[in-house]
Amino acid sequence: MNKRDAYFRQHGGQLLLDMMKLENQVSFKLYDREEIELATNNFRESAILGQGGQGTVYKGFDLDPENNPVAIKRCKGIDANRRMEFGQELLILSRVRHEYIVKLLGCCLQFEVPVLVYEFVPNKTLHYLIHGQSDASTRTLDIRLEIAAQSAEALAYLHSLDHPIFHGDVKSANILIGDKFTAKVSDFGCSIFRAAADENINVVKGTIGYLDPEYLMTFQLTDKSDVYSFGILLLELLTRRKPLSNEVSLASLFQDAMKKGNIDHHIDKEILHEDNMELLHEFACLASQCLVMDSENRPAMSHVADILRQLADTASQQHTGTLQGIRSLRLLGNSSGSILEPCYSPVETMEYDSRKTSMGIEFAR
Repeated sequence: MNKRDAYFRQHGGQLLLDMMKLENQVSFKLYDREEIELATNNFRESAILGQGGQGTVYKGFDLDPENNPVAIKRCKGIDANRRMEFGQELLILSRVRHEYIVKLLGCCLQFEVPVLVYEFVPNKTLHYLIHGQSDASTRTLDIRLEIAAQSAEALAYLHSLDHPIFHGDVKSANILIGDKFTAKVSDFGCSIFRAAADENINVVKGTIGYLDPEYLMTFQLTDKSDVYSFGILLLELLTRRKPLSNEVSLASLFQDAMKKGNIDHHIDKEILHEDNMELLHEFACLASQCLVMDSENRPAMSHVADILRQLADTASQQHTGTLQGIRSLRLLGNSSGSILEPCYSPVETMEYDSRKTSMGIEFAR
């Protein structure tokens, strides 16, 4: 048996192939090693789109029938104890079809590590939109709310599946921006891809600054873990600050400001206008609910999505210059008062240092 066949079997390729034969309609492809090498020019450095804790993403060509580019992710590895589950989990991920989720097109299991092929999303990430580029007209309040609503709808969909998928690494860098500022959630289900070196139970997955404190204590990833991380993302959109600054968490600063009633001092000045205040306070209230320490008291992602859709639609209806720059928004016809239930009482959030929590838990790189 040559190496490529050995890798294929090692990664559960035969089981995946057998399961695919039982499916009536499978829009998922097993690519040959040569196709991937040709598409990435042998994983040339110039083709790299980005690198993260789960692997490296390359821009590839010649895999799509219409010659559209694709995103090819070379994973760091998978947990040796879960190889038999890997094929089944890939099939589950391949069935995910949502307009705000990056589509998994196929995989190649003939390398030392799995290689996944995704649809290519043309623009950069939400992280870049918030923190990187300088054009304020591309991050008006209605754009921010629409991206937040679409992202929440995607996560709520993942949570609602027969086999629920918990994202596990919700952050602005994992929200890609497509045409017309459409959000595309990426790296969903990334918790199934684990390096063999990460088998220590005291290793948690995710990104420092976004991690649910309850997950840090229990090592149990849940739908409410995603809700907490999404709350941090909402704070980024609201304040245009990063989750950690000088080892102080944005969540801690925000909840303290909510408690003191001076949240306006932390809202991004680009969107801090008198006509926006009711929308901004609703937005802040929702973020605060997502960040409650006790996960049982956090809203479900479906509820978060519903509220954000109402806020986004309100902003869009009153913003006559959508996508044309910053203009005033006005709330009209909201005679019933706040569309949100009262905020949960803000509670203190856990502080993070750059590498460990106060409990000494190590973070996986």
